[in-house]
Formats: sequence, C-alpha cells, structure tokens
Amino acid sequence: MFEKIKAQIQQIKKYQFLFSELVKRDFKKKYKRTVLGMVWSILSPLMQLAVMAVVFTKFFGHNTEHYIIYLFSGNLVFSFFKDATNGGMHALMQNANIIKNINVPKYLFMISKEVSACINFGLTLIIYFLFVAIDGIPFSFNFLTLIYPIACLLVFNIGVGFILSAMFVVFKDVQYLYEIFTQLLMYVSAIFYNVNAYPEKIQMVFFVNPVYSYIAYFRSVVLEGVIPPLWHHLLCLGYALVMLITGMIIYKKNNYKFMYYI
Repeated sequence: MFEKIKAQIQQIKKYQFLFSELVKRDFKKKYKRTVLGMVWSILSPLMQLAVMAVVFTKFFGHNTEHYIIYLFSGNLVFSFFKDATNGGMHALMQNANIIKNINVPKYLFMISKEVSACINFGLTLIIYFLFVAIDGIPFSFNFLTLIYPIACLLVFNIGVGFILSAMFVVFKDVQYLYEIFTQLLMYVSAIFYNVNAYPEKIQMVFFVNPVYSYIAYFRSVVLEGVIPPLWHHLLCLGYALVMLITGMIIYKKNNYKFMYYI
C-alpha cells in the first residue's frame, strides 16, 4: 500500500506543472467576479464566527474561558474538513471535459481541491492566531505541534475525498446525503458547547468522531497550553491512515467506471 502511495506521489511530481495550474485555477475560480476576491477566505469564517458567538455565547460560553477562541478552534478545523471534502467530491465531475480529452491521473483533480482548501485554511489560520493574541493567550513553542493535527487532517481529508469523488461519479444523491451528514457531524463535534460538562466516560465517546479528535488537539495546545498524550497522537494518525487507505481502495475499485459516468 505504501508503495502505491509512493508511486502516486511520483506521478504528482511528473505532472507537477499541471497540478500547480489546477490549484491556481481552483483558487482563482472560487473568487471569480467577486469584488473582495481572496478576502472572502478570511471574511467568511469570521462572519460565521460572529454569528455563532452572538447565538451561543449566552447559552454555552458563560462557563468557558476564552470562549471565542474555543468556538473559533472548532469552527476553523471543521470548516477545513468540510471545504476540502466537498471540493474533493465534485472534483472529477467538474473536470469531466479535461478527463475525457487528456490522459492524466484523475486523482490529481481531487488532490488539487484538497490543496486549494488547505491554502484557504492557512489564510484563516493567520486570523485565528491574531484572535488568540488579542484574547491574551500567550504563545509558546507548543504551538508548533499544531503542525501534526493539521497534517493528519489533510491526509484524512484526502482519504474522504477519494471516497466521495468515486461515489459521486456514480451516485449523484451522495452530495445531498453528505450535506445532511456534515450538518449532523457539526453538532457532535462540540464546536460551540464544552464537553467537560459531561461525565468522563461520555467525553471519551466524542473521540469516536475523527473531526472532534483534531479539534480537541487544537484546543488542548492553544487554550490549555498542553500537548495531548501519546494516545491522542496515535488516534489522530490512525484516523488519517485508515481513511487514506480505505479511500484509495474504494477509488481504485471504482476507477474503471468513471469514464462511463462522467
């Protein structure tokens, strides 16, 4: 399996120019004919944060220190997951004309969407740290460990993208089912409420949700100044690798069908 991953990385290097152009195109296309352009990458999550802060602070934030950052941490990670996987799902169908006429690895289109979402996440992350500073949370070397959950989440998103892109080509209902699923997932990811209000056994149940595991890592480092224990690191990595391997298997299994349905 790791040999296959290595081979795919080599193919990306082979088509490096095409891949970079796809990323640029996806990024530009997202803000085409908009007055503010890339600024929307920052404004959109900030507007969501503002609405959520107004709605939820009164009900959930009065007992949570640095609640805005607590809320922002959850929204930041979940938005990255949602944007990346939604983009990956539509990647093949949006590039159907290219796929039909040019013989290139089709997964390049899906991964380019993931990279584009990662760029948007990076821009929002800058604003996130600005809010952290404004809220008086001290920066420490522990913040460097945030690279780990970000990398794991990127791999996790790619795995989900493989699954969704393969399924969406054949079953268009997937986009509607996934919209409902992500809505439900948001509510069980503890974005706006504090899991500490629940018994310890219930708190551990939240870690069954991979997205919450990455959110919890962010909050532990930023809000508590504590690097999560080894089991948390292994859990984040495990979710990422299992999803990537599963996604690659499903994608390869359905690869031959794509030309019939695109």
